[in-house]
Amino acid sequence: MSIAGYLHQLPTKWWAWSISLSVALLAHSGVQARDTEALAEQARPVIERLGLRESRQPVREIAGWRRPSRIVVRGDADRVQWLQPAAPGVELVPASSAEEAVAAAAGSDGVIGFCAPELLTAGTGIRWLQLPYAGAENCLAIPAIRERDILVTNAQRIYGPEIAEHVMAMILSFTRGLHKYIPQQAQGNWDRGLVAEENLWELEGKTLLVVGLGGIGTEVARLGHGMGMRVIATRNSSRHGPEFVSHVGLADELPQLVPDADVVVNAAPLTPSTDDLFDADFFAAMKTTAYFINVGRGGSVVTDDLVSALRSGELAGAGLDVTDPEPLPHGHPLWKLPNVIITPHVAAGSDLRSERLWIVMRENLRRYAAGEPMLSVVDTLKGY
Repeated sequence: MSIAGYLHQLPTKWWAWSISLSVALLAHSGVQARDTEALAEQARPVIERLGLRESRQPVREIAGWRRPSRIVVRGDADRVQWLQPAAPGVELVPASSAEEAVAAAAGSDGVIGFCAPELLTAGTGIRWLQLPYAGAENCLAIPAIRERDILVTNAQRIYGPEIAEHVMAMILSFTRGLHKYIPQQAQGNWDRGLVAEENLWELEGKTLLVVGLGGIGTEVARLGHGMGMRVIATRNSSRHGPEFVSHVGLADELPQLVPDADVVVNAAPLTPSTDDLFDADFFAAMKTTAYFINVGRGGSVVTDDLVSALRSGELAGAGLDVTDPEPLPHGHPLWKLPNVIITPHVAAGSDLRSERLWIVMRENLRRYAAGEPMLSVVDTLKGY
């Protein structure tokens, strides 16, 4: 008997119900497709504003990829509900702590928001990690990342706008004497001669050197240029940069650029080539009137050399959002130096940061589930 004949013999009600079910399933599939397309459109302005990079290869073409069935998410049930439309049919498991993430790792294909050795030991099927921060060095140090060729994506460029504003706040605090005036406020001390006029800079025409022209460095350069500064920079990958950077040198050309800088900003990731990069020789090459700002990594600086340069007058001052060690211990010499501004690794905080972060992480979830090219893939060999 033909299929058509068989179906003809089925009860009319069953046949009508099966047609209705098929139509409903197709309609539901269409709704899901429209939902995911809408989410992709919501992410587009953030991707374009931050200049996020898309991988050249769709993730479905990477060996070992399969459409995920279960992903652990750093957050609560409300966060999972917000993310769910990006990955229809995928079980999203909330985890509010690293311990909960480890407990949920078995049988999971990916993790959003956590990276730890215990997590990868428990989750032998994990193929993707989405980091909620830009620095990937601690995660990449886990042997399983390379041994299992786990895809790692991070939050590169997401924190650029607020960190750049933090940098400018530190620069202006020095160049307008606020680092001197603000402490006097508590004493009720009205002293107009506290800062010599020649030390109250106009930034226009001054030279800003950005070490590490990545996402954060590019935003710093943008704001510096907007203040009328001449911006020069280094990057590890190429000599190309945005039009507001007048010169881009390769990383090994940094010593040639340092003597010209009025302000040096470290926005580079911590890699073997940047570890202890800013040492006594570096600070000796800077102008004695120049300022050093660090929003990269504390491990890039030889702290004792920085203290010596600040005490001896080789540097006019330093603004530090990251230190080595971190947290900076009570009683450390940096706390008491009058030409230092210290903030406790808070430059990445802002009222808009969390929204940008979650929009990008949701978009990567959508892309991973659909097998599309991913955003902000970390190069495990370069370390960023």
